[in-house]
Amino acid sequence: MNLIKTSIALAVLAAPIALTPRFAMAETAQNTLKLEDVFTLEYASGLDITHDGNTVYFVRNFMDIQNDKKRGNIWKVDKNKVMTPVTNGLHADYSPTLSPDESKLAYISTASGSAQIHIKWLDSGQTGQMTRLTGAPSNLSWSPDGKMLAFSQFVKGTPKSPVSLSGKPEGAKWADSAIFIDDLFYRADGAGYLPAGNSQIFVLSAEGGTPRQLTQGEFDHGGNISWSSDSKSIVFSANRHKDSDLELTDDNLYKIDVATGNMLALTDRLGPDNSPSISPDGKLIAYLGYDEKYSNYENTQLYVMDVNGGVSRSLTPQFDRSVGSIKWASDSKGLYMSYDDKGETYVAYQPISGDRKIVAQKVGGLAFGRPYSGGEFDVAKNGTLAFTYSNPQRPADIAIQKGDKPTILTQLNEDALAHKDIATIKPLNLKSSYDDLPIQAWVAYPPGFEQGKKQGKRYPLILEIHGGPVANYGPHFSTEIQLMAAKGYVVVYANPRGSDSYGKEFAQTIDKNYPSQDYDDLMSTVDAVIAQGAIDESNLFVTGGSGGGTLTAWIVGHTERFTAAVVAKPVINWYSFVLTSDFYPFFYKNWFGKKPWEAQDLYMKHSPISYVGNVTTPTMLLTGESDHRTPISETEQYYQALKLQGVETAMVRIPGASHGIYARPSNLMSKVGYILWWFDEHRSDAESSNNK
Repeated sequence: MNLIKTSIALAVLAAPIALTPRFAMAETAQNTLKLEDVFTLEYASGLDITHDGNTVYFVRNFMDIQNDKKRGNIWKVDKNKVMTPVTNGLHADYSPTLSPDESKLAYISTASGSAQIHIKWLDSGQTGQMTRLTGAPSNLSWSPDGKMLAFSQFVKGTPKSPVSLSGKPEGAKWADSAIFIDDLFYRADGAGYLPAGNSQIFVLSAEGGTPRQLTQGEFDHGGNISWSSDSKSIVFSANRHKDSDLELTDDNLYKIDVATGNMLALTDRLGPDNSPSISPDGKLIAYLGYDEKYSNYENTQLYVMDVNGGVSRSLTPQFDRSVGSIKWASDSKGLYMSYDDKGETYVAYQPISGDRKIVAQKVGGLAFGRPYSGGEFDVAKNGTLAFTYSNPQRPADIAIQKGDKPTILTQLNEDALAHKDIATIKPLNLKSSYDDLPIQAWVAYPPGFEQGKKQGKRYPLILEIHGGPVANYGPHFSTEIQLMAAKGYVVVYANPRGSDSYGKEFAQTIDKNYPSQDYDDLMSTVDAVIAQGAIDESNLFVTGGSGGGTLTAWIVGHTERFTAAVVAKPVINWYSFVLTSDFYPFFYKNWFGKKPWEAQDLYMKHSPISYVGNVTTPTMLLTGESDHRTPISETEQYYQALKLQGVETAMVRIPGASHGIYARPSNLMSKVGYILWWFDEHRSDAESSNNK
């Protein structure tokens, strides 16, 4: 376990209502996962591998039970699986970044009380705090000569206040001043209402001193920061257009001279150009992007161009998947790239000329809460690949690979999970009843399922639906799925049409058409699990979050086959959603093509609120009170509509939580606890009695 994690006894957090099921469900094993086990879990992220491929520095993330937060400190592990702490674990330490000569490790730490840049001299073990910043730094990047660090930081602007009040007596206690807002983009989920200011790029001497701001203007600069091979210029992405808030995806690449601040635009198309990376030989820039066509999805392609700009070309024009992240090979002859395919994440080597080949699979394990794909990787100069390893029964570990098979270097959760009976995850392939479209799904079978099946036991089923809607689930560890299965439920999750990792056509099937036939895909998924046997058809349940919450509300408005439902952080009314969500310019342009008042019929046709009159299923709603992506007003209007309809309903509000409810461990516990409580309350008496 992490150095911070001591022998403190875990206690279940108090809840406003008892989350004890009305019918005690017999556990098929004594050591199943419990809600409080959330605080025992860890996962790896933030990889940086040494040039020789022998050692990986990484962030060891853990759950701080005293402060109810995810924390992390920096460790290293060598090819012999020997792990050593690099930082003491008393603070949040992250973004480990080795200097070019590997003598120093830069990282960000809250040791001083706020996020600051620190450097550790690896030979002596000495550590120094290098900055006294007023905002949190990010995107650390060493210059090739090792003399400077570049980073991004938010720089506050002057708040607008056209009206000032006079006449306030000395010592008087007046109300807080009014807040004046006239920006198009003025709030963001997880950040709340945005202060005046923008993200800017800075450079800092590796010997400390005062950081120097390179970029200027009322635009956000940053993302991946890449240095030229001579350490004299930096390439980055930014949206510096006058209408940047209306075109939120229109980033371009820029090159800035470190000494003079002179800036050169390298790309100018409509669409996102980002993640720039200059080749080790200094001749080419690789980057990611696509042409914006205002659809719900486009494949992100990998491009290269001359280091000074000019004509670019895609290395993946016929590759029907989105490229995730990229790393140059040390000889500058190609790039390593990650991508999702059919719910799993891979790393492939893409040469500048020639065919790509897969060099690692089973990448992922970072989502932690739900089984989303996606992971991290890094590449040594000798071609050794380090990546976060995905195991359906464990959160992310560290693996390295040079050749055909990976070597798993860490076992971060053996102390927490090795003695637990964990659900078995198996794939399920089926065809949609709507048009025979192939659909992929996975089923989590609770501990003891096979034995129970032989004895004729019938199990309740939960359909759990992913968000996005353009996203994907896969065979990855999921705390929520595991906790549901631990309570005796069979849990199925699928990638219905509209999910990514199956190609552009599959994802665009729901363009301007969501929800729609994805409903049929999900119902076919339930039918396919039932066809396997051992499912109690009188105890079917459905839940999902975000886009999955929207689909859950859509489902109960179109069928009565489910015993109960939990709708988490949903969109209920597309008209009101577009006018209250944080990224509203993107949502109306890319998801509908017209403003709500220009296409009211289209908006309402796809809104679950339009079908609330059909709902009879007991339906609970659950949303964070600080959610700016799918605001809680969406939840409130559905709750009140269900009340007016006389449908059994309840509303669970998570105080202080944004769209990512599980950002605080206890909130993840509350979410799953309430879902299971609601389902247990509505299980049929006969089956529940059989499971006592």
